[in-house]
Amino acid sequence: MTITAIVGANWGDEGKGKLTDVLAVHSPYVVRYQGGSNAGHTIINDYGKFSLHMLPSGVFYPGTTNVIGPGVALNIRKFQQELHELMERGVPAPKICVSDRTQVVMPYHIQFDELEELRLGDGKFGSTKQGIAPFYADKYAKIGIQVSELWDEELLRGKLIRALASKNVLLTHLYHQAPVDIDHLMEELKEQAAFLKPYACNTTVLLQQALAKGETILVEGQLGALRDPDHGIYPYTTSSSTLAGYAAVGAGVPPYAIQKVLAVTKAYSSSVGEGPFVSELQGEAAQELRKRGGDAGEYGATTGRPRRVGWFDAVATKYGCQIQGATEVALTNLDVLGYLDEIPVCTNYRIDDALSADFLSTEQLQRAEPVYETLQGWQCDISHIRSFEELPTAAQNYVLYIEKLIGVPIKWVSVGPKREQTIER
Repeated sequence: MTITAIVGANWGDEGKGKLTDVLAVHSPYVVRYQGGSNAGHTIINDYGKFSLHMLPSGVFYPGTTNVIGPGVALNIRKFQQELHELMERGVPAPKICVSDRTQVVMPYHIQFDELEELRLGDGKFGSTKQGIAPFYADKYAKIGIQVSELWDEELLRGKLIRALASKNVLLTHLYHQAPVDIDHLMEELKEQAAFLKPYACNTTVLLQQALAKGETILVEGQLGALRDPDHGIYPYTTSSSTLAGYAAVGAGVPPYAIQKVLAVTKAYSSSVGEGPFVSELQGEAAQELRKRGGDAGEYGATTGRPRRVGWFDAVATKYGCQIQGATEVALTNLDVLGYLDEIPVCTNYRIDDALSADFLSTEQLQRAEPVYETLQGWQCDISHIRSFEELPTAAQNYVLYIEKLIGVPIKWVSVGPKREQTIER
């Protein structure tokens, strides 16, 4: 039995979707185990360019079963829209199984997320306004709605009445909005339930049976280690664990079955959202890197917001790999740096006149400054290269230097957004 977890080593937006897409060709199962529609995986293949927010990244392979596990925040409308877009663009209907234990993002979760960010003003956390924090708050307050409950009208109405008792008070008195109309909500959920029913199943049994047969499973995380609520830059985090260790919980598989952890990181740094970002660039240097980065510039796949960018942060990435338990690393977007004659790498932080090689607390990170080492650039296009040995010596040295700093083997190097632009070492 083999499970590989594909996770982010940084703030998210590292290129996990591409790696999942590349490796899914050899995997009968691809599983989303946490998060919701608050982050996107951009994938470019023979069908075109896609941004997946709810669907697992194995949906382009007809032989792959794509699983949405019980740890996911399921936005049924987004799920429906993405599936419809795939079919419209010629992708064969994928096989999808949604856990009957998965909980559903309600329209009022999205509403509360939007209203709270507005109320916080300058103190906002940089939410994508997809309802994620209110969703997980309800889940752990035990007033969430599971998929299996959507088809029991009496049970569903009773749970909604209890949940809305306090929410309508907040809506009317704190946010000065109209209360939620439960009859209208029930009609909307009835329509969503009818669409979802063919996909709902007991995914825990499905995956346990797959493991018993020795089949390969990929579990894909959303966002990155530094957005984890326990180990990241709290409170500028997401609301579910972004770590490979949570995959066993969110997917419903044994922890010991996760034998490989592939941590993904860019050859430079990027981030969407608020919070400390020690190696962040400003001004013209930032704009140039942002313009050249990603597959069409560094802009959020969910929000469209310009991503914050900076030089590679070895302190943050080493920490991210450690808490992910990374057994190997994928370094993406190496081709982007080909315009530079010199490339800075953040190797330490300076705080209170002292050097630190440790990833610090949020408050300390706010005060830290980057300490750089500068490497020679290769100043050429490498997007056509398909083996590590063919890369320019300076590009090889850059990869090997980062590998030494983070202490984990870099097995994959990406030199472009397409599947075939991936080098295996």
